[in-house]
Amino acid sequence: MIGTPAQDAFINKNRWAVVTSLRKDGSPTNSVVFYARDGDELLFSTTNVRLKTKTLRGDPRVAITVLDEGSPFGYVTVEGKATIQDRDIEPPHVIINRAMRGDAAWQPPEGFEDGLRADGRVVVRIAAKRVSGVTTRG
Repeated sequence: MIGTPAQDAFINKNRWAVVTSLRKDGSPTNSVVFYARDGDELLFSTTNVRLKTKTLRGDPRVAITVLDEGSPFGYVTVEGKATIQDRDIEPPHVIINRAMRGDAAWQPPEGFEDGLRADGRVVVRIAAKRVSGVTTRG
């Protein structure tokens, strides 16, 4: 479990989030990502050259705010530590693709991992330390 049962249900229902990481000078930077859940971690795919990867390598503190995709616009923020996974990247990308496609049976095509590596893909995993937000309004 990441948060409360209501927070976990909210996280499981939605797929878009804003990730906040910190630059070298301590100022925040945000990115919109599609995320998936793997047990008690949230994960998303990015590339080695993107700012969020660089900032998280320098300072792994992170916040990810899961957004409700419809009214009444609730949210859940998960604060924690990011780990960048750059080895054995096919299994988490399968999880992300299954969530993105809404198809739990989706299987990667031949050469899938080679394509991920050619694109410089990595997976960012976020383990929760603090969870907050408003899952219902009204």
